Amino acid sequence: MPKTTAPASASAVSTPEAETGSETSLNPAAAAKSPSKLEGLKRESGFLREPLATELVNGASHFSENAVQILKYHGSYQQDNRDNREKGKEKDWQLMLRLRNPGGRIPTDLYLALDTLADRLGNETLRITTRQAFQMHGIRKGDIKEVIGTIIRSMGSTLSACGDINRNVMAPAAPFEKGGYPAARELADQIADLLAPQAAEGTYLDLWVDGDLSYRIKAAAPVRKARQRQVDGHIYSGTPEEPLYGTTYLPRKFKVAVTVPGDNSVDLLTQDVGLVLFTDPSGRPQGCNVYVGGGMGRTHNKEETFARIADPLGYVAADGIFDLLQAIVALQRDHGDRHQRRHSRMKYLIHDRGIAWFRDELQQRYFSHPIKGLRQEPTTKLTDYLGWHRQSSGLWFVGLPILCGRLEGDLKVGLRKLVDTFKLEVRLTPNQDLLLCNIGTSQRASLRLALADLGFETPETPPLLARHAIACPALPTCGLAITESERILPAVLDRLEALLGRLGIDRQILVRMTGCPNGCARPYMAEIGLVGSGVDQYQLWLGGSPNLTRLAQPYLERMPLENLEATLEPLLSAWAERGGRRSFGDFVAREGDAAVRDLLTAASL
Repeated sequence: MPKTTAPASASAVSTPEAETGSETSLNPAAAAKSPSKLEGLKRESGFLREPLATELVNGASHFSENAVQILKYHGSYQQDNRDNREKGKEKDWQLMLRLRNPGGRIPTDLYLALDTLADRLGNETLRITTRQAFQMHGIRKGDIKEVIGTIIRSMGSTLSACGDINRNVMAPAAPFEKGGYPAARELADQIADLLAPQAAEGTYLDLWVDGDLSYRIKAAAPVRKARQRQVDGHIYSGTPEEPLYGTTYLPRKFKVAVTVPGDNSVDLLTQDVGLVLFTDPSGRPQGCNVYVGGGMGRTHNKEETFARIADPLGYVAADGIFDLLQAIVALQRDHGDRHQRRHSRMKYLIHDRGIAWFRDELQQRYFSHPIKGLRQEPTTKLTDYLGWHRQSSGLWFVGLPILCGRLEGDLKVGLRKLVDTFKLEVRLTPNQDLLLCNIGTSQRASLRLALADLGFETPETPPLLARHAIACPALPTCGLAITESERILPAVLDRLEALLGRLGIDRQILVRMTGCPNGCARPYMAEIGLVGSGVDQYQLWLGGSPNLTRLAQPYLERMPLENLEATLEPLLSAWAERGGRRSFGDFVAREGDAAVRDLLTAASL
C-alpha cells in the first residue's frame, strides 16, 4: 500500500479537541467537556442491557430511541419501510439484523438457518453487506428474540455487528490453502475474538438464549493470553468486567481488516486498522504492515467531516499484533472525541494530532513492542475471485457476481438448494459477491449445470461496470437515506454502459453509489462515486483508483440523476481521446481539478 494523501476537505478542519469518557481518560481539560447523551446511556446500560431488556417484553410495536441505541450492539437497527408511510398512521416498524462473521465465512447449517429465518420472519431476502456479512430485513420486534436465538444456536452471532465497538473483521474471502491466505483468515477470526466485549457477551447470551453460556466465544489459547493482558497498564479501562472497553465502550464504531500482500479485496485503507500479513514460505505469520485512521463517513455541509484513507504506521512482528490491536483500541478509547459524535472516529484523532503523535503516544503509554518501517509490498489489486478456482487438492470454489448483494426470489431459492444438496460452505466478499466453497471435483459438472439454470453460465465474466460496482440499501428501509441507491444501481449501470458503447469505450470503471454521505458502499474510493444529496440528486465524486489506494474528489454538489450522461460525456470522451492506457480514475487525477471542472462545465453549456 502506498503512503496516503490528505483528505479533500482537510483544509476546512478546525475542530477543537474533545477527549472524554473512559475510566482512564488522560486529558483533564477534555474531561471537563460534557460527553454526548449516548455516553451516559452506555454507562448506565449495565453493559448494554437496559432499557433493551425491559422493552423486549413490553408488547410495543417498536423500541424507544434509548433502547434502539443499545440494540445496535446486539447487531440490529430499527427501521421503518418508508414506502408504506401514510399520514396519520403508525410507521411500518421493522428491524434490520446484521451478522458477525469474520472474513465472510458462513457454514452450511448457518446459511440454511438464515435462509429459513428470512422467509419465515423477515422480508424473504438476504443481503450481502460491504463488510462481508449477511443482513436480514423486515423483522418484527416480537420476533427478534427468536431470530437472534436461532442464529446463535446455529453457531452464528450478531454480537457487536453494530455500535461503538469493533465491527465485523474483514479478510480475503477466498478459501485458498496457499500462501498467506489461511493465516490471514485465521488472524481475522482471532482479532474478532480478541476485540469482542466480555461483560456485554454475557448480556447478549442472557437476552437471546436465556443465558446459555455454552455459546460463549471459544477463543484460541494465544487470544486468551492476550485478553488476560487487558488489565495491564494503560490498556486497562479500570472496569474489571469490561477490561478493554470499560462501561462506555468506544467513542464510535471501529473497523479492522486483514489481507495478504497484493490483495486489496478488503478496501484496506478505509479501515481504522488495516493489516497486511506477511508469512514465511510455509505460511507461518511473520508480521504485518499496519495502516491506521481510515474511514468513509461524512455529513453533507459539515466541512469538519470527511472521508480519509489510512496512514502507514509501520511494521510489527507477529508476536506483537494482538497487543498492538488492544493498544490502538485503548488509545482511541481514551483520546477519541466523546463530545461530538460526528468527530469521534479515530480518523479525526489522527488527522488532528498527526500520525507522529499517534505513534509516539502508542509506544510511550500503550505498546511496548517495536514498530519498524514498512516492508515492501507488491502492487495491489482489487481481487474479486469470480468464476471457478482451485481451493485445494480435490476441492474447488466458484465466485458468483451478486449485483448489490441482494438474494431474493428464484436466485435465493436456487442457492439454498445448491448449498443444501452439495453441503457447501458460503463465503461473502466486500464486493457483495458470494463464493460457493468445498466443491468436490466430482460435483463440478452437476454444479455448473445448476448454476447455468440460475443465470450463472459464465460467472467469471459479468458486465464490465457491474463487476466491481456496489451500493448501499438506502430506500426504503435505511433511516439515513436521502434518496435511492440499491434499487436503481442496475439501471444507472445500464445507462453508463450505453454511454460508453456510444463513445466506443470498452473498459472497466469502478462505480459506487450511496443514498447518503455516510459512505457504507465506500463511494469515496470509486472512479465514479454517486452520493445522495437530495431526491434523485447526487454529489459526483471522481478520481479514485481501480486498486482502491486513492481517494476520489468531489466535483458536483447536486447533480440531477437525469443529467448523468450529459454530465459525464465530455469527460469520458476526453479520456477516450487522450487517456492512453491509464484508467479513468488515473486520467482524472492526472488531468487535475481545473481541467476536469472545465470538462464538466462544458456539459452544461
